[in-house]
Amino acid sequence: MTLTFKSSIMKNIFLPRILVIICCVCTTQLNAQNSDFFRLNKDSTQFTLTVKGATTLAALPIKCILQQYPNKINHTAVSDSDQVLTPIQQHPSFYGCFDWHSSVHGHWLLVRLIKNFPELKLQSEIRKILSTTITTSNIQQETNYFNSALTKSFERTYGWAWLLKLQEELLTWNDADAVKWRTTLQPLCDTVIKLWRGFLPKQTYPYRTGVHGNTAFGLSFALDYARATNNTVFEKELVQTAKKLYLNDKAAPTVWEPDGSDFFSPSLMEADLMRRILDQPNYLKWFNSWLSDKSLQHLTVLPNVSDRNDFQIVHLDGLCFSRSWCMRGIAKQLPISDKRRSMLLRSSIQHLNQSLSNLSKGNYGGEHWLGSFALYAID
Repeated sequence: MTLTFKSSIMKNIFLPRILVIICCVCTTQLNAQNSDFFRLNKDSTQFTLTVKGATTLAALPIKCILQQYPNKINHTAVSDSDQVLTPIQQHPSFYGCFDWHSSVHGHWLLVRLIKNFPELKLQSEIRKILSTTITTSNIQQETNYFNSALTKSFERTYGWAWLLKLQEELLTWNDADAVKWRTTLQPLCDTVIKLWRGFLPKQTYPYRTGVHGNTAFGLSFALDYARATNNTVFEKELVQTAKKLYLNDKAAPTVWEPDGSDFFSPSLMEADLMRRILDQPNYLKWFNSWLSDKSLQHLTVLPNVSDRNDFQIVHLDGLCFSRSWCMRGIAKQLPISDKRRSMLLRSSIQHLNQSLSNLSKGNYGGEHWLGSFALYAID
């Protein structure tokens, strides 16, 4: 089986020769390219990831999802007893991949790949890993973690969003293991949704950041989940919040982007959210006021990732991927005759090319999380 993705170009993580081929592809070249890892159609609008390509991509979270250290624990201690807990003692399901949210979206990546590639040779290994981390006792402890006053905002809303994306993937898969995992995971998701619904009426201002706290990103994934699960109450609250926070925005200050450690474009992420909220006529009216042609052009300039050994600077590779998925999502909402549509699609591919070849550079700062961003951008 192969999995087809639109408007994207993929990589072979482990073979530099093929990586060079991918990076040298220009969007104006119309010659189809083939390898054991990917197929690219003539106009560079369709990419087909093969089983071998999926295998190399899956290797990234497999490498670290059960790895405790190094680990960045975002924890507020209230006593000596909870200060000295190891990562696996504190978060028995999502302790690997450097931090909680990266572990969660590493789980999503693995589920997504075995769901779409039943012939993947790593199927049994991945299923064993997921059955080890997603257990009733582990998820109960993860759920309990959110029950104290100082932990209710833990991973709000970035980690919450990826958790719901993971559950959305499981809920849309008719598989015995998926049923078991999603049933086990649901109490944690219910807890997060309850916390989110309690937070929405209190959120007077959005977080317009290029890192984890970005409100538009969280709302986008939450909306996807609410719609996939027909949770109309949650959906309505999310839509109301998005309109309250963003509907009157004009003239995005894109000249301030990017910051030195961005993995989101605040301007594009907001536009990607609003395309989910508004019909095409109203979206075009809003979008024209939000992003001028000059502002859009500024956002097509590829970021310079000067040091991929730096855990913050390497965020800019993630920026390439998130810009790519935002550009493609926005382009779909623009009329075919709109010149901005083709510009955004070209830039989307260019941003993918920029960072696909750098997914595996032997540096844990990027390897522990970038695979998920890459797969979501391609998918």
